[in-house]
Amino acid sequence: MIPFRPAIRLTAAAAALIAGTASAQDFNAAPPNAPDQQPAFEGQTRAPVLADDVALDQTVIADGLDHPWGLAELPDGSWLLTERAGNLRLVGADGALSDPIGGLPDIDTRDQGGLLDVAVADDFAQTRRVWISFAQPREGGKTATAVATGTLSADGATLEDTKVIWQQQPAWDSTKHYGSVLVFDGDGGLFVTTGERSVIDARPLSQNATTTLGKIVRIDPQTGAPMGDPGVEGALPEIWSWGHRNVQGAAIGPDGALWTIDHGPKGGDELNRPQAGRNYGWPIATYGIEYAGGPIGEGNTQVEGTEQPLYYWDPVIAPGQMTFYDGDLFPDWRGDLLIGGLQAGALVRLELDGDRVTGEARHLQGIGRVREVEVARDGAIMLLTDEDDGKLIRVTPAQ
Repeated sequence: MIPFRPAIRLTAAAAALIAGTASAQDFNAAPPNAPDQQPAFEGQTRAPVLADDVALDQTVIADGLDHPWGLAELPDGSWLLTERAGNLRLVGADGALSDPIGGLPDIDTRDQGGLLDVAVADDFAQTRRVWISFAQPREGGKTATAVATGTLSADGATLEDTKVIWQQQPAWDSTKHYGSVLVFDGDGGLFVTTGERSVIDARPLSQNATTTLGKIVRIDPQTGAPMGDPGVEGALPEIWSWGHRNVQGAAIGPDGALWTIDHGPKGGDELNRPQAGRNYGWPIATYGIEYAGGPIGEGNTQVEGTEQPLYYWDPVIAPGQMTFYDGDLFPDWRGDLLIGGLQAGALVRLELDGDRVTGEARHLQGIGRVREVEVARDGAIMLLTDEDDGKLIRVTPAQ
């Protein structure tokens, strides 16, 4: 075990001073990257700014992390977290950080690859079952997103009987856009989000239902057997929806449906509520432009047969993971959507009315690249910052 380091408690004011944050909510004043594009309906972008008037305390539970990515709470109040460098670690309720857990499959850690998400079974206390998603090395130097499962040993040191249960097809010569989030659907299935691997030649495969690039798939969490519902002749049976770019945030909403957030191009991050057998447009319909400038394809934001995002950001927030707040510490936030903002450097909060966004706030501006957001059982908000010196931070109302 790494020597115990006491948790560091920062008031919101002190943290803001250290990070150079500003409380002003002026993000809607930034000019759009694609000023000629117009939303398809009122409120689809630039929702009214919500007052950032909630005082917050931050407690650094663990630091010195190597680009942490995924987070899952265990029944005893400890946390499993992933580091993109290929490490799975335990963080005790007291902040004690374990050595890397053994027994993981081979992982390609180049560039945007590495160990990605982690999830645990509802009956973890009995089964100790864990799932991970990761960038898997494949033939000829190619890589692809994959999912593996195993059981955590009683001493927490090893993932035992680990087996890969699902692999993205085809592998590609790229080290970018892997997705990948793991979400149990509450009905026996496991959603896995993927990316389209970024490179121009691979982009069109988001529209090809015989591949799992740029898709959301649904599988049996024990065996990896397909549980999708593409409704398209010849489609791979694990596909749930397609036309995605790089989904790195997903959660089951209060309505019981899957919600996702997709890294778009420059000016095109988007929030969706994917439904089985639907096409979400990439790259034939998208908001935003190429990072180097110029339109994506023909520059269309609407194409018949594709779905519109519920909400999009221009400029982007570069979204990380997301969750719906359901705790007791922030009663006014119940039902709100909390999103990690990598480029935004903030905790992004959306107020919702059904499937429409009615307001947006950005809390803790300047805290760093927020990759992961989870709600602890006691209602605290847990954040991971995706940096060389990444941190696990507990956020609570200021006392």
